[in-house]
Amino acid sequence: MRLWFQALFSARPFRLLACLAFAATLAGCQTAELSPAGLGIATLSDASSAEVRGHSVLVMDYQSGRILEAENADALRYPASLTKMMTLYLLFEAVEAGKISLDTPLTVSATAAAEPPSKLGFKPGETITVRDAAQALATKSANDVAVVIAENLAGTEERFAAVMTARARQLGMRNTRFVNASGLPDPRQISTARDMAILARALISRNQRYMPMFRVTQFVFKGRTYRATNKLLGKVEGVDGLKTGYIRDSGFHLVATAMRNGRRIIVVVMGGRTGSERNAEVTALIDKYL
Repeated sequence: MRLWFQALFSARPFRLLACLAFAATLAGCQTAELSPAGLGIATLSDASSAEVRGHSVLVMDYQSGRILEAENADALRYPASLTKMMTLYLLFEAVEAGKISLDTPLTVSATAAAEPPSKLGFKPGETITVRDAAQALATKSANDVAVVIAENLAGTEERFAAVMTARARQLGMRNTRFVNASGLPDPRQISTARDMAILARALISRNQRYMPMFRVTQFVFKGRTYRATNKLLGKVEGVDGLKTGYIRDSGFHLVATAMRNGRRIIVVVMGGRTGSERNAEVTALIDKYL
């Protein structure tokens, strides 16, 4: 699957080439790994596949990958904006492959501009650099920017989501399926606490030079200041990322990473009743294991 990026960005403009490249990619991906059977889930399109506001917890030692604590770690959940960790993973992968740079402009379509909040707010035809797009996802969790990334890399969000799912399978995320790049509500978009921890670990380990983006408590874009959705940054010792998420059916999610005395852990809490309750639970788990 790595070859799709090489084909995708080998010419300019890459939006047109993206459609042709992805047609070939998807033709080669029509295997069980993208089917309900390959996911081990009987009814991916069934809204009852995941528990509404189900509570899950997983704590992972970053270096070893050892699970320190787990509760409903493999129960199906709606990932909400935790999805954007995979959107960023693929974006960073493209930059590392040398096919785009952090200064490459990404064009905003009418579809992307029409996405609901949280968003930066664009008019169709405007552009945003890869650098600013990545920061907007990491800090503000902007839905419009997630679609901008998907469309510019893959031609359509649907094609991008297929590659997201394929990459998830390669990383060992056995119970995840993506159908959009933002995490906005869709009953087919599902994951688990274990899979989100696997993704977080891969995102950190393979993209060290981009990790400072997740530590930013606020950033300025076109004269407007956007504050981080992760309220533990700067408040809980050692916390330096990673991603929040919320939709009505998911409840409040947080994947947090923290380091103290040279030891890093990843904490996943999904399905909090409120943001403050979720934050308190994550904080308690960090204090417990660090």
